[in-house]
Amino acid sequence: AGHLAAAELVLLAGDITHFGRAKEAAEVVSAVRRHQPHVLAVAGNCDHPEAAGYLAQEGISLHARHEIREGIAFLGAGMSLPALMHTPSEISEGDFARFLEQAAAGIPEGTPLVLVVHEPPRDTGTDLAFNGRHVGSVAIRQFVEARQPLACFHGHIHEGRGVDHIGRTPVLNPGPLRHGGYAWAEITPEGCRGGIRSA
Repeated sequence: AGHLAAAELVLLAGDITHFGRAKEAAEVVSAVRRHQPHVLAVAGNCDHPEAAGYLAQEGISLHARHEIREGIAFLGAGMSLPALMHTPSEISEGDFARFLEQAAAGIPEGTPLVLVVHEPPRDTGTDLAFNGRHVGSVAIRQFVEARQPLACFHGHIHEGRGVDHIGRTPVLNPGPLRHGGYAWAEITPEGCRGGIRSA
């Protein structure tokens, strides 16, 4: 709770619920807001579309959109590529490419970016599944390579907890919050300093 209160902004990178809908998403967001009212989020593959709808209704969703705060554009895309077992919110590589372009549309040139996605970018230490295979998105990786955001925060791959880099961009996967994992970052328009911690 102290870490939340000390933060200026909390980013939720999906799987806010465990196969929950709007009611369950509202419970989680309300719990966070009791400590820190400034929240931005994307839904994950284990969140039903109604949970994503709740985030949009609350005005905190970054899915296929951006929000500029203190000169930094936060943008994102929720959901994941098809998983090993079917989950409620899965999309294709083409969808990711389209949603990220939609999210970036209208951001003034030269504005620094922070990317918030549920699905990881492909071929980093943070998209390695338990079977040793890279399971991230090529479209998200291409976006990071082309745009070099100040940071890329994601979830999805529980066992991929850690920090890696794509060019200058740190890619942070805190692992599941229910296991105590969270990412922290000090972000300015000039750069990002951050890492993974355990609650």
